[in-house]
Amino acid sequence: MVVPLDSALNIAFPAITAHFGLALPAIQWLVICYVLTYGSLMLGIGRLGDIFGHALVFRIGLGWSALAYLLCSWAPGYEWLLACRVLQGIGAALVIGCGPALVTGWFPEALRPRVLGLYTLIFALGSVLGPLLGGWLVARWGWEAVFWFRTPVALAGLLLLRGAATTRPAGPRESFDLPGAALLALAVGSLLLGINRLAANGLTSGLAALPLLAVFAVAITMFFRRSRRVERPVIATHYFRLPGFAALSLANALANLAGFAVLLFVPYYLTRIAALPTGLAGLVLAASPAGTMLAAAPGGWLLGRVPARRLVGLGIGLIGLGLGSMACWGAATPLALVVPALLLHGAGLGLLQVSYTDSVIATLPRQDRGVAGSLAMMTRTLGVVTAASLLTLAFGAMEAAALAGGAAPPAAFLDAFRGSFALAAAIPAVLLLASLLTRRG
Repeated sequence: MVVPLDSALNIAFPAITAHFGLALPAIQWLVICYVLTYGSLMLGIGRLGDIFGHALVFRIGLGWSALAYLLCSWAPGYEWLLACRVLQGIGAALVIGCGPALVTGWFPEALRPRVLGLYTLIFALGSVLGPLLGGWLVARWGWEAVFWFRTPVALAGLLLLRGAATTRPAGPRESFDLPGAALLALAVGSLLLGINRLAANGLTSGLAALPLLAVFAVAITMFFRRSRRVERPVIATHYFRLPGFAALSLANALANLAGFAVLLFVPYYLTRIAALPTGLAGLVLAASPAGTMLAAAPGGWLLGRVPARRLVGLGIGLIGLGLGSMACWGAATPLALVVPALLLHGAGLGLLQVSYTDSVIATLPRQDRGVAGSLAMMTRTLGVVTAASLLTLAFGAMEAAALAGGAAPPAAFLDAFRGSFALAAAIPAVLLLASLLTRRG
């Protein structure tokens, strides 16, 4: 849970900006440094786990994270805090890059879907607890507490792993393609930062993002060329030529792009439009990850009876229904309709995460299980970062248009909110339609 518990940080943003005397836009770098780091490193670290053993890499990640949390809480200046967030991102990549491979490797293959369901459930539990704990921690001990409280959690994980096997895969140790890993990290990092800068500068001045996107194009081209030349690349590119594999990965990224609209805009709806107290708004928002928890374990059980790709479609459909319901919210929408929509959205994400991860792990050979688990996490991260950039850009454009048309600020917000969720709901609808047409063809 140490990684999803980072959701506790959001509630500490006002305290951090006040402590360091920051302008509000500067706080975004606290997120960017962290996400760019673990997003760009995950696939390479998954490959390291396949070579040296997933338990060893996972243990190193827990120890590294425990130290990084303390360093973040002791940061004397904002620049130091950003540097420590990079260290925290490395720890996160070490933990979640090998997490799915580690837990599935301890059990027979027949139990793999159920184990992934449990893994997703615990991950979602961290997302539920983060905001609930964050407010209490900041009020009692200040913003530093949202970092250091995870150190004992990471150390407890290390203690529970005492005596667990750390054996590496049998046979001669394979070499690690460091140049390929560096090219892949550069490609993913420049893509994520380019998307972020595109939204930050607006479409009219998006030229600032072009150099970053050019770096991505060059780095990913060089990575694919190198992957065809080396015997054991970070990830063999021929997997993406398997029927439906690339499309499934793209669908996962796009569905997470659409689903992230909830964390972007619903908190503002609950406090500005529904006028809920902050504490109650946090409880209502927790219905989405609670839905993920409720669906994760049954999703793992269903995978033994329903093909993974059908369950992916069901998850995408539930995400679309939840988002479509939110597009109809108004100032007088009762909580009796708000909470079920959030639960539906969360349940869809839970089914999608379990079934997509299982599908990727089943496609790649067992010796590449660390890469498979990392790929599942990385496509989700790509969707989330893209949503944070592009959906925010769309929301701002719609709100500005409403204000220019003479709408009052609350009405303009609600117009942009509905429009953004209609746009987000259209993505799962298009994905399902494309899947249906592909099957008929």
